[in-house]
Amino acid sequence: MKKNEFHTIEITGMTAEGNGVGRAEGMAVFVPHTAVGDVISCKIVKTAKSYCYGIIDKIITPSESRSESDCPVSDKCGGCTFRHIKYPAELEIKDRLVRDAFLRLGGFDGIEFENICGGEENSYRNKAQYPVAETDGKAVCGFYSKRSHRVVPFTECRLQPEIFGEIAGYCLDFINKRNIPAYNEQTQTGTIRHIYLRRGFHSGEIMLCIVAKDQSRKDDLYILAEAAAKKFPEIMSVILNINPENTNVILGKKNIVLAGKDEITDTLCGKKITLSPMAFYQVNTAQAEKLYFQAMEYAELTGNETVLDLYCGAGTIGLAFSDKAKKIIGCEIIPEAVENAKENAAANGVENAEFFCGDAGTLAKKLADEGISPDIAVIDPPRKGCDTLTLDSLVRMSPKRIVMISCNPATAARDAKYLSENGYFPQKARAFDLFPRTGHVECAVLFSK
Repeated sequence: MKKNEFHTIEITGMTAEGNGVGRAEGMAVFVPHTAVGDVISCKIVKTAKSYCYGIIDKIITPSESRSESDCPVSDKCGGCTFRHIKYPAELEIKDRLVRDAFLRLGGFDGIEFENICGGEENSYRNKAQYPVAETDGKAVCGFYSKRSHRVVPFTECRLQPEIFGEIAGYCLDFINKRNIPAYNEQTQTGTIRHIYLRRGFHSGEIMLCIVAKDQSRKDDLYILAEAAAKKFPEIMSVILNINPENTNVILGKKNIVLAGKDEITDTLCGKKITLSPMAFYQVNTAQAEKLYFQAMEYAELTGNETVLDLYCGAGTIGLAFSDKAKKIIGCEIIPEAVENAKENAAANGVENAEFFCGDAGTLAKKLADEGISPDIAVIDPPRKGCDTLTLDSLVRMSPKRIVMISCNPATAARDAKYLSENGYFPQKARAFDLFPRTGHVECAVLFSK
């Protein structure tokens, strides 16, 4: 196989990144923007020893799963991996990704898999993070192209509520009229880094957060805050977040309230939730509620259990469990999120929950050293999964059941293998599509001792 060669291939599989997979001359060929069942003429653009990458030259026979994209930038933006295929086909792919992770990577063949839980395809996100850049002397915002920090200027994302695009556009107009420079990652100059929006799915309350390198244009941004809050009555909070670091992390450590409150509220699983800019909150509220109810079903609570909630964020999972548990112990590394969790418990009259701030592994070890033995452990780790200290401490605490919620099937299967080697075996699993049209998928897994 050589670069710039053309081959006719049939797409027979799909990767977690959304690349179609076919074969030519005995080699695997990965091709983006394809669907299982496509027969294409493929141009080879990159080669390796046992595989290569290609791009579509032309589609000879389209798959029955293929559909026309309804987004003008889906082929450029790094977000909607599956915008070019029908949603039922996307669900099949994601369901298979979760099953394959546990069957092939984890080596588990006795898990009871339930069918994937799908959701609404569009307008489901309660959060948007628009990177701001300069193009032709003007500030623009949009989304990063795939595997890069090149901004694709576009605010009307189908995954987000229409009002997000309107607010982002309003902020951009103000930034350009006031000549507030966009931040440049290469030179580390300029001011505005991101326009960050959150909205309560049930409450409708909106937080507008302007992420800036410094406070040099704070007076201008006060004017923007007042004008935006007047223009959009749903905006209850406008915050200036200061991030002076040369980093990919969006938010800095300092927040300045420009208008309204420092937080917004929402409702999740019947509980009132307070959200600060830093607090973790699932971006798809409707699907998150289904996911958490599944986790509660797996936990089999009777009202007499102590539940350990690791990576608890703003306490959403623990609070959802609180009516059916004796005690909730939440652990989270972000201080603002822990404060939100405590506020949320108080606001809902939950007196059987306490929350601790610190690294999940360190806190889990501390609890294990103190002889605390929860009946149920719920873990919702980041994409990198759990570290060994966390898993070892969980095993030492010896809960009856562990319920894992994961946004990365590969690390979930890896951690499941480690737990199985230490006496906890995955019994049930179910995929949940919290991110329709993108390449991400969540899953809930039940482990029994």
